[in-house]
Amino acid sequence: MSSQIDHVFDETRVFPPSPEFAAAAVAKPELYSQAAADRDAFWAEQARALHWHTPFTEVLDWSNPPFAKWFADGELNVAYNCLDRHVEAGNGDRVALLWEGEPGDERRITYAELTDEVKRLANVLEGMGVGPGDRVAIYLPMIPEAVAAMLAVARVGAIHSVVFGGFSADSLRSRIDDAGAKVVITADGGYRKGKVSALKPAVDQALADRGEGEQHTVEHVIVVRRGGNEVDWDDDRDVWYHDVVNAASGVHEAQAFPAENPLFILYTSGTTGKPKGILHTSGGYLTQAAYTHRNVFDLHPESDVFWCTADIGWVTGHSYVTYGPLANGATQVLYEGTPDTPHPGRWWELIQKYDVTIFYTAPTAIRSFMKSGRAIPNQYDLSSIRLLGSVGEPINPEAWIWYREVIGGGSAPIVDTWWQTETGAIMVSPLPGVTATKPGSAQVPLPGISIDVVDDDGKPVGIGNGGLLAITKPWPSMLRGVWGDPERFKETYWEKFQQKGYYFAGDGARLDEDGDLWLLGRVDDVMNVSGHRLSTAEIESALVAHEATAEAAVVGASDETTGQAVVAFVIIKESYLAEHSPEGLAQLLRGWVGGQIGPIARPRDVYIVGELPKTRSGKIMRRLLRDVAEGREVGDTTTLADTAVMTVISAQVK
Repeated sequence: MSSQIDHVFDETRVFPPSPEFAAAAVAKPELYSQAAADRDAFWAEQARALHWHTPFTEVLDWSNPPFAKWFADGELNVAYNCLDRHVEAGNGDRVALLWEGEPGDERRITYAELTDEVKRLANVLEGMGVGPGDRVAIYLPMIPEAVAAMLAVARVGAIHSVVFGGFSADSLRSRIDDAGAKVVITADGGYRKGKVSALKPAVDQALADRGEGEQHTVEHVIVVRRGGNEVDWDDDRDVWYHDVVNAASGVHEAQAFPAENPLFILYTSGTTGKPKGILHTSGGYLTQAAYTHRNVFDLHPESDVFWCTADIGWVTGHSYVTYGPLANGATQVLYEGTPDTPHPGRWWELIQKYDVTIFYTAPTAIRSFMKSGRAIPNQYDLSSIRLLGSVGEPINPEAWIWYREVIGGGSAPIVDTWWQTETGAIMVSPLPGVTATKPGSAQVPLPGISIDVVDDDGKPVGIGNGGLLAITKPWPSMLRGVWGDPERFKETYWEKFQQKGYYFAGDGARLDEDGDLWLLGRVDDVMNVSGHRLSTAEIESALVAHEATAEAAVVGASDETTGQAVVAFVIIKESYLAEHSPEGLAQLLRGWVGGQIGPIARPRDVYIVGELPKTRSGKIMRRLLRDVAEGREVGDTTTLADTAVMTVISAQVK
């Protein structure tokens, strides 16, 4: 089958940076020429922005692909780079975390205070026998202790596995078992949607006998008191965080570890069967996380207030809540709750309160705000914002424009970023003071990153064509393997283009006439309609371009005539639902897509629904919608944020 993906949707609007923004920008156009002239020297320069206890002499060892080593003979301490060095430079009084709990409680934590907390927790962990190479599971809400826990584990050279606080006891157990965790750091509970969501009971369940005996590697459970909910207690295993951390010494010297010392395992969401633990190491990962955070977000640490809304349970929370911002000495907002609790303007209220200047969130969130309308954000003063970011999936042009106009005051540049858990840090993005941005396009690989769009044989498809997104050269923050399963690592990511040595991301993409990159979603989500390979992302863009549509998901369903037919599930804006019938809207949208793209892309069916099935990180699970569209029993829904949503959708479709 051809890997060529037909291009069906055009976007011609372009927004160059203002002269004022460009003049003051951190990233300059020369970064591209420097990286092109000598890639290794470029990355060495980025790495030297960190503190190395033992400077490296070798940049990249690619002698045993696909197992890369970056800066391998250098030694550093990740936590020292995120904390101690800022205090030693005289910035101990700078606020690191502006934390807001969902009920409205707040804490301002300086770099000196966070450093002290991390040193104490590092001493506690070492007292429990945790050292280099040991694994620690972290299962916490979005509270400052979550960031402290990650850094304390890194400080002692151990490996953390953060598990999102919304995952079940079974999911937690499988991750603890796979990593062989020695310690679990959790909380009694955390606030979510106005009430306490218990966490410690799930840990107790995970460690108990679940049919195959009790969990046998975990020796200690450290519990933060946050929710105030009643919890069971095992005196031989459980300790209160505040008891042990407050009693610990605040003196702890950060020891240097090799650059390839493992830093964390992060299990990819939506997996079935054995969890897939993505392994990242220290020096290369921190280099690229800090470099991208500084340049993509135009960070001026002495004046900016940065806010990435991701949970630390996802890679975005690792790279752009914990490691990137703190390595760069940034001040950032950390928020515990959901965007609509206790009211739908909560995020905008926080931007106004803390004078947030850089705001980084997901297209899913942006489209949910579009659905509610601009009247809510318009009640708040968002004039502090000077840069917006998007992450998680391709952002459709209309959501991009809404984001810029309504949240960014019509002037804030938007950095639409493409990367993955596996890549560790941003790979494709505009540079905000350099790039003329295009709504919906991630645009160009960052300086130092090599990416191409290729066919099934790994040959470049060229300007104006679509195909498969491949990373053609190793990069510092790349995954170093799948925990405990090197064969799965090779097979999943490298087998497709083994002869070329390319990493295959699993995504489709196209290059427009300017050579800019457009992400077309997972290749699994590409449909074959009457011999044309169509991207779900482009048809979704066309649907959301209609003023009635808040959000859309498109799948290909088996069809006797065309092979596959386009089936759309659409959420309508509240203002439109009040005035139009679902049947009329469905017909209207079918015609609209035909007019925007052409008859080939017109949906066979348009279903008006109230919600879409999403994982807890906001990704739409099209596999489940395909089940509905083809009349099958709906598959496994355990990774959904709301497992009941498929029952509702199935009922609406029948």
